[in-house]
Amino acid sequence: MIELRSTLAGRITLAVLSTLILLFLVLPIVVIVVTSFGKDAFGNFPPSGWTFGWYHKLFAEGSKWPAALALSALVASLTTVFSLILGMTAATALVRSELPLRSALYGLVLAPLVIPQVVIALGLFLLFEPAAMLGSPIAIALGHTVLSAPIAVMILMATLKGIDERLEDAAASMGASRITVARRIIFPLAVPGLVAAAIFSFITSFDEFFIAQFLSTVNTVTLPVQVFNVLQYNVDPSVTAISAILIAIAVLALALVAVVRRLGGSGDRTGLLPTEPGAGIVAVSEAAK
Repeated sequence: MIELRSTLAGRITLAVLSTLILLFLVLPIVVIVVTSFGKDAFGNFPPSGWTFGWYHKLFAEGSKWPAALALSALVASLTTVFSLILGMTAATALVRSELPLRSALYGLVLAPLVIPQVVIALGLFLLFEPAAMLGSPIAIALGHTVLSAPIAVMILMATLKGIDERLEDAAASMGASRITVARRIIFPLAVPGLVAAAIFSFITSFDEFFIAQFLSTVNTVTLPVQVFNVLQYNVDPSVTAISAILIAIAVLALALVAVVRRLGGSGDRTGLLPTEPGAGIVAVSEAAK
């Protein structure tokens, strides 16, 4: 890579290859967004004309899309809360304590990310079906937490590693309790990581299909499941409109993560969301009060 950048021909080649790779990755997204504004009944690309009709159809009277969107937002919000609680607890234990077999425990926490989602979905179905919890937003949110909590743990572990432990020791030496240290030192410095973990947990839940498919019922259908049902039984171009909305939500979420990371400071850059340890020095004296 260094040799390529050292010559004009190498820089041109690198730029062309990078552009081709980016186009390859972005092209499907561009096709969906452009098609969502086309007036063709079968979503042809390129469109023969332009319209906002498919977006109006999403929220027309009798449409099932608003209910699916609302349920997905509710489930994702619950999942975010559950993931932050579990993620912060697990990250603190893995980073701040001397647990036996810590590496094995960390691998166990990340196991849901490598196990096929359909296997996890089947296990959750067998767990919640006898309890008559199928279709419950709580059950779907708990299922989604299995996938989103490991992501939150990774982000929060990186965040906690970027916080200088001497700040906590100083506050404790001045008489601050563990709760006070957590409330006045750890949580304020971990805000960028908490926000990023919340965003990724929300998006993970909002886009998840397999668990929602296994745990949903006729009356409780999340947005990804509704998209699958529509594509399975008929070809509705309004799917392209809802897909474009999902893309916009994902892009906005990533942009928000970038903003939070920039506002989070430029401390230890080895983590996912670095923090500035020096930013908590003023808080040490306050924590002991």
